[in-house]
Amino acid sequence: MRRADPWRIVQAAVWLLLALLLAWPLWGILRASLIVGSEPGFGNFVEILRQPRHLRAIGNTLLVGAGGMTGALLLGVTLAFLVVRVRLRGRAALQTLAVLALVSPPFIGAYAWIVLFGANGAVRRGLMEIGITIPPIYGAAGVMLVFSFKFFPNVFLIVSAALAQVNRSLEEAAEGLGLSPARRLMQVTLPMILPAISAAALLAFVLSIADFGTPRLIGRDFEVLATQAFLLYAADLGENPGLASALSLVLVALSMLLVLAQRRLLQRDVFHGSLLKPRPPSTLRGWRNIGAHVLAWLIVGVGIAPGLVVLVFSFRATRGPVFQPGFGLASYERVFHAVTLPVWNTLLFSTAAVACIVVAGTLIGYLITRRRSRATAILDGVLMVPYVVPGVVMGIGFVAAFNAPPVAITGTGLVIVLAIFIRRLPYSARAAATALRQVSPSLEDAAISLGLSPGRAFLRVTARLILPGILAGGMMSFVTAMNELSSSLVLYVSGTITMPVRIYVAVVNGDYGVAAALSSILLGITALAVYAAFRLSDRKDASFVG
Repeated sequence: MRRADPWRIVQAAVWLLLALLLAWPLWGILRASLIVGSEPGFGNFVEILRQPRHLRAIGNTLLVGAGGMTGALLLGVTLAFLVVRVRLRGRAALQTLAVLALVSPPFIGAYAWIVLFGANGAVRRGLMEIGITIPPIYGAAGVMLVFSFKFFPNVFLIVSAALAQVNRSLEEAAEGLGLSPARRLMQVTLPMILPAISAAALLAFVLSIADFGTPRLIGRDFEVLATQAFLLYAADLGENPGLASALSLVLVALSMLLVLAQRRLLQRDVFHGSLLKPRPPSTLRGWRNIGAHVLAWLIVGVGIAPGLVVLVFSFRATRGPVFQPGFGLASYERVFHAVTLPVWNTLLFSTAAVACIVVAGTLIGYLITRRRSRATAILDGVLMVPYVVPGVVMGIGFVAAFNAPPVAITGTGLVIVLAIFIRRLPYSARAAATALRQVSPSLEDAAISLGLSPGRAFLRVTARLILPGILAGGMMSFVTAMNELSSSLVLYVSGTITMPVRIYVAVVNGDYGVAAALSSILLGITALAVYAAFRLSDRKDASFVG
């Protein structure tokens, strides 16, 4: 008898999973947005258009998205050109530190900037003592500044990987035709890396408009869609999240419009590079060499400064929530004596989610690369959705979908695990797909020809060959799962609070000692996971991180 193809069953199971954990929550948001009181209609969307504060939130969201994207592009593209095109001392250290800045725990940057430049910030107080007065960092400018330094590592990794693939013969030909360095940059190099720059810009914009913690802590009265949707949901206690759902859909629509615009841009005049003749880095002399080193290390230094500031302040002496002169372990003692539940919850939820992510992501990666069809091509596109749906929106969707029978799991740890699972699944799927493209299908075909079933051939041959990529993707999923704030903030109850949520609560309540200690612990776990992922993958490029 002809053997049944197990991959058809896997494909059906994957689509069922996406329908349950992605389509159903989003449908729940759409359904809730179309109900006003108990009557169906478009009243919630009319309310958004009528209320100036909602329109202002939309404008503020676009403002911080554009500002964060612009700042991240300026910093990330500059650093990419310096690292790839200039011979710098400590180049490997620059790349590693940039990645550590990328995976810093949520809103640590916002918290660190508050510690330094807030109303009672250390740097601001020091400047005031010598007669220099600067405004506190709160407001739109502060949010965009933090976004710029928070998201530039994404831009750097994507653009540097593309820049390294530019064939130098093209630039040499342009030079032979008499083009100046500036014209070569604008007419040859930038068009070659335009897909990478547009992808990086899209990612920075989406991350900026989806970020909740930074506008909430630094924006103060500067409301954006993410913060307003959460506050409206919290005010309704989840019973009637109609207006919050409508605002969430506006946020998703903005993200999807930018995705479509980016794809439209890439359909025009896109050029391709080659690794056959990469350009070696140039050696600068004199003040140019010094300037390049200072600029590169300054960008990376400011990027990792938030983590260092938090680490230092975690060892400051405290009396209750108030910092005292000198150093000590009082904050860590308070964490280990009174705040252990968030630590264990975070480890438990992240481990459970990542175990499922690794299995599902590997199978999805296989379907995308080895079982190509119209259905798997659509599946590859659907995996983009968790990237562009903000965490607050996904959390509200899970409440709308799983708050009543037959699946009433809101308020349990399971709902947080499932939210983390669907949001971080693309990391593992992309990592597995990348690893599979480096393994010839003929090896698996040979195993099948020797009598193994397709499932056993995959497990005994292919899975072993791509194991480093699978584990690396799992580690990156673990890092991002540990740092999940937005959806957890909507879904948690007292018994399921996680470290990012507890840090957020501590910062809002002014308990900066506990916030610093918890952040340092989270940062340490994150750094260990990143190191393990690097060791497993032996890569530091853009495809590794997503």
